Amino acid sequence: MLRFLTAGESHGPALTAIIEGMPAGVPLTDGAINRQLARRQVGYGRGGRMQIETDTARVLSGVRFGKTLGSPIALLIENRDWPNWTEKMKQFSEPETPVPPLGIPRPGHADFAGMTKYGTDDLRNILERASARETTARVAAGAVARGLLDALGIRVFSHVIALGPVDAHPDLSDLNALVEAAEASDLRCADPEAAERMRAHIAATREAEDTTGGIIQVIATGVPIGLGSHVQWDRRFDGLLAGALMSIPAIKGVEVGLGFAAARLPGSRVHDAMYPEGGLVARHTNNAGGVEGGMTNGEPLVVQVVMKPIPTLMRPLSTVNLKTGQPVEAHAERSDVCAVPAAGIVAEAMVAFVVSSGIIERFTADSLPELLVSYKRYVESAGKVGEERGAVR
Repeated sequence: MLRFLTAGESHGPALTAIIEGMPAGVPLTDGAINRQLARRQVGYGRGGRMQIETDTARVLSGVRFGKTLGSPIALLIENRDWPNWTEKMKQFSEPETPVPPLGIPRPGHADFAGMTKYGTDDLRNILERASARETTARVAAGAVARGLLDALGIRVFSHVIALGPVDAHPDLSDLNALVEAAEASDLRCADPEAAERMRAHIAATREAEDTTGGIIQVIATGVPIGLGSHVQWDRRFDGLLAGALMSIPAIKGVEVGLGFAAARLPGSRVHDAMYPEGGLVARHTNNAGGVEGGMTNGEPLVVQVVMKPIPTLMRPLSTVNLKTGQPVEAHAERSDVCAVPAAGIVAEAMVAFVVSSGIIERFTADSLPELLVSYKRYVESAGKVGEERGAVR
């Protein structure tokens, strides 16, 4: 089983990730990890934290001579802002100057529920871990998973299809061109005209001291048939995808394929007809988003991820001082106006990890060469019909 854990606080010394279950022999470089971390930090609408941090990962274990060892992989990403927080975030001794507890929860954050659950009167004990800064470690873990996907010819990418009230309408017929356009955009939007309107919307939102959200589409190509299973609820691939994506801070909705739009259409316009073409099963549409019955069906995975506006506002909302019971305004931490493009990189990482996990479960192996033998044999036979199907049996 492939899994990862992260640890660390937003203003602590570092973030860490441990990845367990990656087969031996998977190519991996620090450059590949750091490229993904750099992608997460850019984007129009980001805040001051991105001017402080330049995220790079140190690989502490599990890799030798550019290949995984099959043992746990430990990654460490230092927080460059830590020197400014050493007193407020001391771990084993009281600070020289007392730090007043923060007792005013911010609407939309983990503050109130977390303070109640963990019995603390200082919301910093909650916000430091609940912060989206944690997603840095997820992106690093996803970069490790991408090493396996790259070896199998599986590609994962994202682009922004809506930001606030602005919808994008990119050309989806050429995915290579789509990726190139998205990567060239500081909003990760492949529709240049829409990107300009998005930029204007962010500027107006900043002027209003507000925040804005959006919708990201993540696509994975080259995914084989049969990842996941229909036999138990917790093995269904679309459920695993949705759970992984919904775990990202500020994500409030996930659609696979047509998603909610399918509810407004007749079945004849929703389900993807199948045709025999060249001894294979072919489809002319992909409304299912690459998943049927809890299993991948060989078509590209297509998911839409909804990100709410960041809840930290420069013009604070009303809240309650938990100590006095009086109405007050929420305090403001440093924040972005819009982090939708960055959320796309985190979403890519989670999709990459879920796909990699499904592959390792389906093609159990302790090393990449061993996995490649069974993987290639299966992929060559999957989806065949007629005499071709009989021959592979």
